[in-house]
Amino acid sequence: MMTLADINTMPVAAFVEAFGSVYEHSPWVAAKAAGSRPFADVDGMCRAFSAAMRSASVAEHYALVRAHPELGHRLGVDPGLTDASAREQGGAGLDRLTPEEYAHFRALNDAYGQKFGMPFVICVRKVGGNAKQVIAQAMERRLASTPECELAEALNQIDAIAALRLHDKVVA
Repeated sequence: MMTLADINTMPVAAFVEAFGSVYEHSPWVAAKAAGSRPFADVDGMCRAFSAAMRSASVAEHYALVRAHPELGHRLGVDPGLTDASAREQGGAGLDRLTPEEYAHFRALNDAYGQKFGMPFVICVRKVGGNAKQVIAQAMERRLASTPECELAEALNQIDAIAALRLHDKVVA
């Protein structure tokens, strides 16, 4: 855990090292957000990160979404899965799928990826009880969406994930 006083005075390289993984495999977001310091509070820091991400191009937005893992991968199958993503998916039970659940998630991931050209992203920590079922239902529902709406929703979900991760790292 870091204090805002320490964060606000860190060299940019140290800031990016500390917060570069908040937006999955996308340290450029932290590098852009560093220029918004000093942060008055953690929520202000979250807003600065979000603004940095949202100021990017559509191509950068797609690259950010594509940097996220598919949900429900079997353990060891996704070597790019970060520790944070593994914990988050594990907290939702996605690392303990039955063979039937795995097949269902695999089919949903394949259909979603084929339609939208990116992985399905949801803030699993905000899903709540019966997470596996709620996530599968959200995937099914969002398959009916448009590419533009899905990109916007993915970015909203990524912001929610990042905000939780920042709150985990920073003492208010």
